[in-house]
Amino acid sequence: MKDKRNEVLADILVGYSTELKKGDTLYLEIKGREALELGKEVLRQATEKGATAFWFYNDESLLRQFVGHAGDGQFRALADMHLGLMKKADAYIGIRGSDNPFDLADMPGRQMERYQTLFYKPVHMKQRVPHTRWVVMRYPNNAMAQLAKTSQEAFEDFYYKVCCADYARMSKAMDRLVALMERTDQVRLTGLGTDLNFSIKGMPAVKCAGKLNIPDGEVYTAPVRDSVNGTLRYNTPTLHDGTMYNGVELTFKNGRIVAARAETNTDKLEKVLDTDAGARFVGEFAIGLNPFIREPMLDTLFDEKIAGSFHFTPGNAYDDADNGNRSAIHWDMVCIQRPEYGGGEMWFDGKLVRKDGVFTDKDLERQFSAQALGKS
Repeated sequence: MKDKRNEVLADILVGYSTELKKGDTLYLEIKGREALELGKEVLRQATEKGATAFWFYNDESLLRQFVGHAGDGQFRALADMHLGLMKKADAYIGIRGSDNPFDLADMPGRQMERYQTLFYKPVHMKQRVPHTRWVVMRYPNNAMAQLAKTSQEAFEDFYYKVCCADYARMSKAMDRLVALMERTDQVRLTGLGTDLNFSIKGMPAVKCAGKLNIPDGEVYTAPVRDSVNGTLRYNTPTLHDGTMYNGVELTFKNGRIVAARAETNTDKLEKVLDTDAGARFVGEFAIGLNPFIREPMLDTLFDEKIAGSFHFTPGNAYDDADNGNRSAIHWDMVCIQRPEYGGGEMWFDGKLVRKDGVFTDKDLERQFSAQALGKS
């Protein structure tokens, strides 16, 4: 039985996020069998608008067959194929609903490095991100429900409520925070195991309200590359290339990560940070604002939007908030500052702007409440 809510979600992806129109070319990637239903709806609506789609099915169980055995020449050849298609595309929609997010967990580190550097970086980081209208999302399958520690039915209800939000209203609510961030020079973040200082002077602040991610709800910028000093302890688990990391702690000196540890998989953490020189510098600082997302679930697209959180991202910077850092890595790791996660403070130019996940400016906090951002 078709879920009517997919019609609403597809309309957001096609009509709002990528603004497809007659004559456009769409690159549609569908990951996971259960995601096919939404993929079909996106394909139908895009075609009805007069766009032409290239679509393909992908998931980690297929990807591992290639990544585990390919050499440099094969990675480059695959990248050339997809790069040609991406260059022709006006828009990209990625629907990700893999059956097993840990399917790449046992891949050799050298092979994953080749995949990131020789395929993902040229196709997605250098072409798709700066040159197409794009949006990526997860599909609410049973694997996601398990990571969220809930039933699939309950998770689907949560998912569609969050993903089908009024993003136009959310975008308007972000304007005041953008202005505040763009006036700021020095940022200080404190909390359990965290005391971090850096500058965002002269860096643009960018609204994320349904144009690039579904679900959405963050404002991001980037630290001045060499300005980061201190220690940051992330308090949510993070999943990277099929491996889970808990209690990641990074120490910075003049922008560079000089020490890294984790409660699990510290050796793999170090290898990821050694992917290239830019992997040990930070490309993004972002504030999570979605009031409907409260708890981590090992899914970056959800976790980085958690109300009362921020993420601080080793690796590549985005072109629209560019501090010059370049890397094959862009690893969004999240710290929640609400009291139940240990609390914390955010200071802009010596002024406390958020305490325990709540903005000290009551009007600003009200704009990001569930009541303000709920559906009309």
